[in-house]
Amino acid sequence: MSQTSKSSQGPRTSAISAPRAPRKRRGLSPTLIVGMVLVGIVVVTAIVSFFWTPFDPVQVNAPDRLQGPSAEHWFGTDKYGRDLFSGMLVGARITLFVGLVSVGIALLIGTPLGIWAGIRGGWVEEVIMRSSDIVLAFPALLLAIMSAAVFGASTLTAMVAIGVSTIPGFARVARSGTLQVMSTEYVLAARAASQSRFRIAVRHVLPNIIGIVVVQCSVAFALAVLAEAALSFLGLGTPPPTPSWGRMLQESQQFLGTHPLLAIFPGAAIALAVMGFNLLGDGLRDRFDPKLNGSRS
Repeated sequence: MSQTSKSSQGPRTSAISAPRAPRKRRGLSPTLIVGMVLVGIVVVTAIVSFFWTPFDPVQVNAPDRLQGPSAEHWFGTDKYGRDLFSGMLVGARITLFVGLVSVGIALLIGTPLGIWAGIRGGWVEEVIMRSSDIVLAFPALLLAIMSAAVFGASTLTAMVAIGVSTIPGFARVARSGTLQVMSTEYVLAARAASQSRFRIAVRHVLPNIIGIVVVQCSVAFALAVLAEAALSFLGLGTPPPTPSWGRMLQESQQFLGTHPLLAIFPGAAIALAVMGFNLLGDGLRDRFDPKLNGSRS
């Protein structure tokens, strides 16, 4: 008996004392890093504009009109003699402000609707999702044109139009994630314990879909930046004299042959901002998606 006990204790001791292989931590992907850098540049530029600009971005100075880049005017001046670099700084602030408000509207409305549709099902789900399909048929530009015709062109009109047009995207993403969470065993156990739908949504569903919602925020932000620039280009966004990247592009059309930098600077800023948020969304998706994590580890 003693030999048997000793032999049985040997493998147990060795199994317990065997060192475990350290878990490999995944670093930040290049896509996520580039996206964070580009978005960080836009955010820093907007913050700097609150405290410092080389010149007053709305001050007209006719003698200095259409100057090229120099030590005094880093990006040159526009057709009114306004400093282009100062306008670019303030334009970043307007772009982020419109993006934050419009994405916030879509997030606060679309996410709860999607979660409720996924939890309730039945006719509630049908009503919410079919309503989302109807709103999805109207793009942000069309909604902004219709709103501007009724309420007048303004930054508020652009923000609300972009936010409303983005609600269906959040509702679809939240519903899809909710359906996956509702099929798990711990949610089935919570339902068997007679927990309310609200408690299940707050304690189980929302923490598990927060990753995909954050990714959707990044993608929606890129769309909001592009939509705001397009609306300002059409004269339906931020009214003058407040600087806006889209309106800078519109005002530079007549000088494309003689002063192309007037269009290159705001155009490049819009492109980099959109690309930054898109890359950030792709990087966050790769990091939050467990299937992608498992296949790349």
